[in-house]
Amino acid sequence: MQWFKTMTTNEYIRQVRQSGWEPFGAGLWQRDYYEHIIRSGKSLEAIREYVPAKPVQWPVDPDNPLNIRHK
Repeated sequence: MQWFKTMTTNEYIRQVRQSGWEPFGAGLWQRDYYEHIIRSGKSLEAIREYVPAKPVQWPVDPDNPLNIRHK
């Protein structure tokens, strides 16, 4: 996973310089990321519910630097 994060970050930086992509002010990857191996249908269903719901929660997420409740 670390290799993937390094390669995608390097490509992002290259595109910012070469293609004029807008720079991202914070870290590109979330801290404390860890992999999870899906071992059952129940686990898969929980993840399928979690993934689309997570962006909706970003305004109140304590890791969001713009979250006014966090300040």
